[in-house]
Amino acid sequence: MTEVRGNVIVGQSGGPTAVINSSLAGVFKTAKDRGARKVYGMLHGIQGLLQERYVDLEEHIKSELDIELLKRTPSAYLGSCRFKLPEICDDREIYDKIFSILDKLEVEYFFYIGGNDSMDTIKKLSDYSLLNGSKIRFMGVPKTIDNDLAATDHTPGYGSAAKYIGAITKEVIRDGLVYDQQNVTILEIMGRNAGWLTGAAALAKGEDCEGPD
Repeated sequence: MTEVRGNVIVGQSGGPTAVINSSLAGVFKTAKDRGARKVYGMLHGIQGLLQERYVDLEEHIKSELDIELLKRTPSAYLGSCRFKLPEICDDREIYDKIFSILDKLEVEYFFYIGGNDSMDTIKKLSDYSLLNGSKIRFMGVPKTIDNDLAATDHTPGYGSAAKYIGAITKEVIRDGLVYDQQNVTILEIMGRNAGWLTGAAALAKGEDCEGPD
């Protein structure tokens, strides 16, 4: 990101990961370092923005310590949503409202932290921006435990979730071995349409554990 002349807005969407607030801290710090006048945070994502619910993050993040604490804060600091924007051809009014709010806030850069649906939101807003000659730049910040975003090698959130899956799988296997009987245990693991997290169960295998079948 080059020097910022206007304001920045950032939101979080979808399910939280262990590092979603680290991405928020990174957007805030970089924006301020590059000269942004204000960095706004949407409360509960694009749904909150439509209700004009946002905060000036500088009123809440006032020091380097606050940034470090934010990185380690669980859940989504700004709140999240599961709101999916309609197709542009189906409802232009909702896009007009969003852009009216962004213009009022003098937003130059729009960041959205999330997974598949969040990247869909960014794509639609970017397309509408091109259609209307807006100079606002829209950027998606990848975040998903499923590790299934196109053109992305790995996404923040996957690593911590994979470590958890590996650890819990080993615990289940080791617990099952204490009984003098045959057991079949089925673990249901998330992953949307991808198998990365299921594959991560293999991390349980080691000298002390045969791993999952």
